[in-house]
Amino acid sequence: MGFNITFKKSVFKDLKRLSKSEAKIILDKIDTEISKKADIHPQLRGRFKSLRKFRVGNYRVIYTIFDNNILILRIVHRKDAYKDKK
Repeated sequence: MGFNITFKKSVFKDLKRLSKSEAKIILDKIDTEISKKADIHPQLRGRFKSLRKFRVGNYRVIYTIFDNNILILRIVHRKDAYKDKK
């Protein structure tokens, strides 16, 4: 089953913070891995329980699935993935 992928606007800001090569690797992985097998990746727990995570190197892709669509919410370094913004 293939999924339709959309990105939250803030994801483009996340990608601009990365080098072009890192951003390309992450986008390629989203296209090959998440678009085909989004429902096999682990769900988060606690207050983020409706979200899923996918690891690409030192980065996390945080997304949600609804119907046949995927909404990419964040692309962030693993150490900062679950911290509150202050």
